[in-house]
Amino acid sequence: MSAAIDSRHVAQAIVAAHGLRFGTTAAASAVSAPSHSSDDPVYRGAKQACSALGFIEIDAECLARAWQAQTARTGTFDASQWPCTPADFGLRAFPPAAREDAFAPCPERLGLYAVLPDAQWVGRMARAGVPTLQLRFKSDDAAAIEGEVQAAVDATRGTGALLFINDHWRAAITAGADGVHLGQEDLDALDPAEVRQIRDCGLRLGVSTHGYAEMVRADAVSPSYIAMGAVYPTTLKKMATAPQGVARLAMYARLMRGYPQVAIGGIDALRLPEVLATGVGSVAVVRALVAADDPEATAAQWMAAMRTAAAA
Repeated sequence: MSAAIDSRHVAQAIVAAHGLRFGTTAAASAVSAPSHSSDDPVYRGAKQACSALGFIEIDAECLARAWQAQTARTGTFDASQWPCTPADFGLRAFPPAAREDAFAPCPERLGLYAVLPDAQWVGRMARAGVPTLQLRFKSDDAAAIEGEVQAAVDATRGTGALLFINDHWRAAITAGADGVHLGQEDLDALDPAEVRQIRDCGLRLGVSTHGYAEMVRADAVSPSYIAMGAVYPTTLKKMATAPQGVARLAMYARLMRGYPQVAIGGIDALRLPEVLATGVGSVAVVRALVAADDPEATAAQWMAAMRTAAAA
């Protein structure tokens, strides 16, 4: 079936159908014949198109395989149907929470997610009613890390807030935190026994992702939630990928709809409505709270806006 499809036509059709959505300047007529090794024209054309649409190599590869699988599954190539079926990306059965190796579940909507530098800030935002908190404590001192993690756990007791510890998973287990949050490199550094240790202790797991390939990687361990970003430019840390934008975020949210989802990166009050319109159930903020003149009032405003969006 796909052998009768010309790969250049595939590439041009995909760019024509989705270029405006992703804000690319590539013209469909300028997309040349792909030169990839696969004999499948849908794969070759889709990879060329996704590269032209601005996706990095590993994500273009991931999408090309998904276009190939979608075409085989449906029996036809449809350039207008951007892949969003988990099975086409090689993901296991959804919902992930039903899998035997799933981490402890989270609420479907984690709401306002405050990323905070120390236990004092954690306690302050917990008392302000922020539902989800992350301690991102930077130190090479093991004793200082253990003390700060324990203080953060103590500060959230009785508040109803969920507390995730960034990176320091051993300290999180010892202190009895609600969960841990890991980046891709941190996740890759764990061996299977360590992943099981975190899961078997009952901790929830959140994983950072920056595109399709990393979402597929995160799904392999069936985490409690998936964070997606950076949505907009941010100066907080050097990012390996360009800002994703809300168009990509909306596609990610459709694909990973079996997970609670957290959008992160450069989100401010003006951008909040368009981020929530993608379907994500949580927005992570860093400076929006810690740099605010009145952090408690700012948190209340954000939470009210998110409740309104959820009701709508």
